Amino acid sequence: MTVELPWVEKYRPEKLAELVGQKDAVSRLQSYVQKHNVPNMLFSGPAGVGKTSAAVALAKELFGKEFSRNFLELNASDSRGIDVIRGRIKDFARTLAFSADFKIIFLDESDALTSDAQNALRRTMEKNTKTTRFILSCNYSSRIIEPLQSRCVVFRFRPLQAKEIEGRLLEIAEKEKLKPDKKALEAIEYASMGDMRKAVNVLQAASALNKTFSEETVFNVCSRAKPQEVKEMIQLALKGDFLEARNLLDKLMYQHGMSGEDVISQVYREVMASDEKLIPSKTKVGLVDVIGEYDFRLVEGANERVQLEAMLAQFMRFKK
Repeated sequence: MTVELPWVEKYRPEKLAELVGQKDAVSRLQSYVQKHNVPNMLFSGPAGVGKTSAAVALAKELFGKEFSRNFLELNASDSRGIDVIRGRIKDFARTLAFSADFKIIFLDESDALTSDAQNALRRTMEKNTKTTRFILSCNYSSRIIEPLQSRCVVFRFRPLQAKEIEGRLLEIAEKEKLKPDKKALEAIEYASMGDMRKAVNVLQAASALNKTFSEETVFNVCSRAKPQEVKEMIQLALKGDFLEARNLLDKLMYQHGMSGEDVISQVYREVMASDEKLIPSKTKVGLVDVIGEYDFRLVEGANERVQLEAMLAQFMRFKK
């Protein structure tokens, strides 16, 4: 019985040239492959934009059949402490490579490492430069200590553009014999926010029941509201119609199953994307200030429903 892989793994790029977007990073990495010489590197950027795929594709092109013996992938979120640096990483780093000049250790989510672990890693990198290269991946480079950053060539990965995501989704849809309509693809692009991994997962989830699906299906499977629903809620609050805005909030949270942070995030997107005629720049400044305050309250653990209703009440201060 053949086990069907999740599509994010099934369609993960095997070569650097297959990576979507990140043209500058790809061209630099390809030059390292051609010279067969790789420095220590730091991949920084949001989730789902190709950092892990770039590291794996680079190693596969460098090592070929010996890829699995010369490439160690670890997730720092699972092993945050100094023991993993002193143990598994150190043991792998000091052994010779198989049919290659060096090995590669890929440390994903390295910004989750403790300060002590990062300092220990710095020393390990220095001692094993002849046998091992390190690739650190993180969402926030500011959380990597400066001595580590200075020992790496830094690559900045950006969120993917809608057209780049659409192109990849169409390739997968053709191979899987799917027939999503144009609005369904636009909905996936909207929900993914530049995250290719999320876009592919939503595509697979939306296609589970039917090869042909609409934007309604997409928003249902990813627990997101349609942009127009969020815009309507904001406009109702700005017009002073608190009860109607509150009713729409009910729909977002209970019908779509959105969390408080999901609602805040989408409200922020729609405020910033609104036409100047609907929400003038001066009003946007005030609304963003309010959104930031209530986002902080949610992060601190305040009651979601109470805080979101309070946010809508604050919006009424900017009544047109």
